[in-house]
Amino acid sequence: MDPSRLALVQGIADTRATLRRWNAAPAPVVRTWALGSLAVAVALLLAVAVIASGSVPDTRTLKLPGLNTPAGVADVARVLLRNGLVLLLHALACMAGFIAGSSLPLQAGAHRGLLRRVHQAAGPAAIAFVVAATLFSLATQAFVLGADAATLADQLAIGVPVLMLTLLPHALPELVALFLPLAAWTIASRRGRWEELLAATLATSALAVPVLVVTANIEVFV
Repeated sequence: MDPSRLALVQGIADTRATLRRWNAAPAPVVRTWALGSLAVAVALLLAVAVIASGSVPDTRTLKLPGLNTPAGVADVARVLLRNGLVLLLHALACMAGFIAGSSLPLQAGAHRGLLRRVHQAAGPAAIAFVVAATLFSLATQAFVLGADAATLADQLAIGVPVLMLTLLPHALPELVALFLPLAAWTIASRRGRWEELLAATLATSALAVPVLVVTANIEVFV
């Protein structure tokens, strides 16, 4: 059998087996993901607060639906589009972990010589790239959100700590939902369970989407 087809068949079998196991006892799995995601979300919010406190507010006026501009469904759609792109990036990182940690090593076993060495080297290289891209994404989000928070706090004439507390009701669950795939990726990689990551991509995305819809409406209308 072609190695790529064999890896695909094995990946589908592993994904189905993983989903069946998780469906039998979902609470411990989801709890572990949620706690890991919560830790990342809290760390990001603290980084945003620190950066905002040390940033010079921009002179531009930030438009906030429901505050200084009318709120509507289009504003919810914009928030969902922004968060959807971030979730997609994190889900792709989780899927890349599956390919690099499970699929490529399986294909490597069916090759010899140079092709085998290429497949063996591609896995660690892909994992390193995913780690670097994820860290870059988190750092970028921290600096962009921190700069906007400084401007918003100045615009509303409130302190950064007060602003952060005001944002928590929608920001914390939103970030926890966005970071679920990364939490699943981290946990699976530490345990060496790369074959679970395709199932984790599907499960964490399915859990995140409803939360993002609710938090987008809170952000715009509340």
